[in-house]
This record gives sequence, structure tokens and C-alpha cells, in this order.
Amino acid sequence: MRYRLIVFDWDGTLVDSTAAIAECIRAAARDLGLAAPEPARAAHVIGLGLEESLRLALPELPPSRYDAFVAHYRRHFLACENRIRPFPGVPALLEELRAGGYRLAVATGKSRRGLERALAASGLAPYFAATRCADEVRPKPHPAMLLELMRALAEPPGATVMVGDTGHDLQMAAAAGVDAIAVESGAHPPETLRALSPRACLRDVGELPRWLASLG
Repeated sequence: MRYRLIVFDWDGTLVDSTAAIAECIRAAARDLGLAAPEPARAAHVIGLGLEESLRLALPELPPSRYDAFVAHYRRHFLACENRIRPFPGVPALLEELRAGGYRLAVATGKSRRGLERALAASGLAPYFAATRCADEVRPKPHPAMLLELMRALAEPPGATVMVGDTGHDLQMAAAAGVDAIAVESGAHPPETLRALSPRACLRDVGELPRWLASLG
């Protein structure tokens, strides 16, 4: 096996949530009397930490109003959260990978509370040996989440691969000295992903087992 540890992003990689998150960002902006960012701009910041997300998506929003934005965003997201589902085939994919001897983990821009709700609702929690969230360590693209996961699971960078749908995931992997695989199912367009030179750029996470098998 070229890799022993596969670290997944959550939103847009395992779970079909990009459009919902972007619309919640836009709705929260409107609640505060601001012009809603374009959907692509709102989607671009998914996975980043709160301050950087708001600086990029809503540069006109002063930091003194960040808490108000978060409250409105949370209200909108909780209203639609129970409709968000994993991409088709994801449970079977994770089962196949785990049965094949891979250790699985999650590095996500979600809060710990949000990830725990999502893991419980999706039924995917048993597949992951460890998880890290943006409110526990420095958020993407800083390498802290990957470094902590590798340390916790005693796997070196050379045996680890990051799978994600954004440039933030790929930059985090590069900063941690870890290979990255991009999937085109989420927030960032293929040209943005390919510009960061991942090991592969897959249509979706369902293509991962075949790609891994091609490594021999």
C-alpha cells in the first residue's frame, strides 16, 4: 500500500453540502443588510476559519459584527442540516477502504459540535479512527489538523494522503508534506484544483478506490 492513512475533508468531499452552506452564507449576509456574495464566492471560503472566511466573502463586514453573522448563519444552517446527505455510495466506499486495511480520518472546517451532529446523522462515525475540526486547532490551510492526525495515529507524511474538494485542502496537505487528491464534487472548480498540482484530480470520491488500486 502506497498510503496507510487517508484523511478526508467533509463538506463537498464526503457530503453533498456545498450549495447549502453557500446559500446559508448568502442568507446570513442579507439578514445583516449586506449584499449577498455571489454563490461561487460564498462557496470559495468553505473550509476556512471564520475570520478568513468573512474577510474574503464579506470584506465590508466589520469584525465587531462577526458574532451576529455567525448567529444568523447557524440559524439558517440548522434549518436545512437534516436535508444534507453523504454523496451516493460514500458508506460503501468507506467500508471498502477500511476493509482494505486503510485507516481513515477527517480534517474539516466544521466546528466539533457541527461535525459530531453530522457524523451521528450520517452514520459514518464508526469508519474514522480520528477527526480534527477548525475550532480545535488552526484552520486550513494551516497544516495543524493533518499534523495532529498523523501524530495521533502514528503515521508519517509519506504514508498519508489528503482527499478534498478545495484549494484549502490541497494547500494544507502541501504545508504538512502530505500528498493530496482533489475531487471535483465540491466548492472549487477543477482548474483551481489542478493549478495546485494534486497527485490526482478525480470526478468524485467514488473514484478513489480505483485510483489507489492503480498505484500497484
